Amino acid sequence: MFLRESLPRVAVCELAEPVANARPEVQNDGEQIAVEGHVKWFDPGKGFGFVVSAAVSTDILLHANVLRNFGQSSVLDGAAIRLTVQITTRGAQAVEILSIVAPDLSQSSDRLPEDMPFDTELIGGPLAPARVKWFDRGKGFGFANVFGNSDDVFIHVEVLRRSGLADLQPGEAVGLRVADGKRGKLATEVTSWESASENSD
Repeated sequence: MFLRESLPRVAVCELAEPVANARPEVQNDGEQIAVEGHVKWFDPGKGFGFVVSAAVSTDILLHANVLRNFGQSSVLDGAAIRLTVQITTRGAQAVEILSIVAPDLSQSSDRLPEDMPFDTELIGGPLAPARVKWFDRGKGFGFANVFGNSDDVFIHVEVLRRSGLADLQPGEAVGLRVADGKRGKLATEVTSWESASENSD
């Protein structure tokens, strides 16, 4: 009896009720509004980023799936963006992207080295569906193949920036305008897959 009374009492009844009631908050359908803003940052590796808009008091979560539904795997920081946003008790999140416009990089300090020039005067042909072979943002370039053509098409990182993109993934479907450069075929524009598919019909 002495031992039993000496043991510390555990308030099991006090713990049981909160644990039983500890359910994750259910995110119900909130108000949806169309807003304009710009991309604060987006990390393709993490699969998300944020958009800021004067119409919403908090940062807007931009998930990679929403971006993929628009036909892109990445978006450049600072790009102007129109999107539909869902407002919930947990914050604001992007539901659908309506448009993306690349930022003006003419005054940016994040410029390419002079040993990797890109001829801005080149004009490519019609948009064609293509698939990315590989792209290395650190090196500043990569390659893709237009469907039905085995020739490698050089993609310069500046083309991505002018198109409002930050990166490309191997195997990603895109649309390309291709020109004949001094060293072979190169992309002059990169767009979403949907744009190229509509153009090829």
